[in-house]
Amino acid sequence: MKLADVIAVLEAAYPPKTAEKWDAVGLVCGDPQEEVTRVLVCVDPTSSTVDEAVERGAQLVLAHHPLLLKGVNGVPADDPKGALVHKLIRNGAALYCAHTNADNALPGVSDALAKAIGLTVTGPLDATPHAPKDVLATYVPAADAEQVLKALTEAGASAAGELTGHEETRIEVVVPRARRNAVISALRDACEEPSFTLQETVGLPGDTGSGRIGELAEPEPLRAFAQRVADALPVTVQGVRAAGDPERLIKRVAVCGGAGDSFLNAVKRAGVDAYVTADLRHHPASEHIESGGPALVDVAHWASEWPWCEQAAEILREAFGGRVDVLVSTRRTDPWTVGATSTAAGGHA
Repeated sequence: MKLADVIAVLEAAYPPKTAEKWDAVGLVCGDPQEEVTRVLVCVDPTSSTVDEAVERGAQLVLAHHPLLLKGVNGVPADDPKGALVHKLIRNGAALYCAHTNADNALPGVSDALAKAIGLTVTGPLDATPHAPKDVLATYVPAADAEQVLKALTEAGASAAGELTGHEETRIEVVVPRARRNAVISALRDACEEPSFTLQETVGLPGDTGSGRIGELAEPEPLRAFAQRVADALPVTVQGVRAAGDPERLIKRVAVCGGAGDSFLNAVKRAGVDAYVTADLRHHPASEHIESGGPALVDVAHWASEWPWCEQAAEILREAFGGRVDVLVSTRRTDPWTVGATSTAAGGHA
């Protein structure tokens, strides 16, 4: 298969337009016309995973985290990130990154985390609203209806309904908010002094967005739930830690792969018993628990997103069958390598 074919499947599953504005997703290096027979999926494009891709003969590295998130002026080989780009190119391997577009997809990163834990997903934690639209309605002479409707659709509207009378036709179209001025201008060009109504609609929450809410089959104490999470994710130096009453029963759970303390307020409103995410900071976590919020389960950033690798791999396997060999990286790219606890008698209060 061509790299372009693989990219088309990835962008259907994780549309680049759904990435956050600050993000850097898509093809970092590689020729879309080159053949791809093996793909390596990983969380981080690091020297370890690039080495693994070369060793395993992959022509594409699919990574979750961007390599070049911040703008650069070049990728010289004596720069750590530039060295990775050069190594990939020299070994005939491309790099493609799916970051916040994979976070916001359905299914996406948080779906994979929820599945690993054993949750049945019921919806997003922070839903992405549908784009707000307008509904424009006008009456035009019946003989002109087809021409006017064509002008409106060419300007960006989509037909919502058409009610024909004896002498006039009522045309109703749905207009993306960004195309409002263009559609009204097209109507005025097509009709002399047209009368019309324009109704604004709100952007209602959709079924995609950040995080997921799900439920366990049976409630269990927080201490058991924390162990469930630890058993479901790859081992890291940090392990899994929880905040809250160890005996609190957990049934309804919010999850967010990656750093998720920006959603603590949404978690409080969600009516959940616990929230699983990564990179929770001391003060927000403490204030959340003190204010009576749901229990918190904090895991390593890399570990929270690693289940996505198998999800992405399965999407490619289903699309290409045996024509493309899709591997999931076995390298742990969590940056922490040593963990220690106090050996002093009694420790510190």
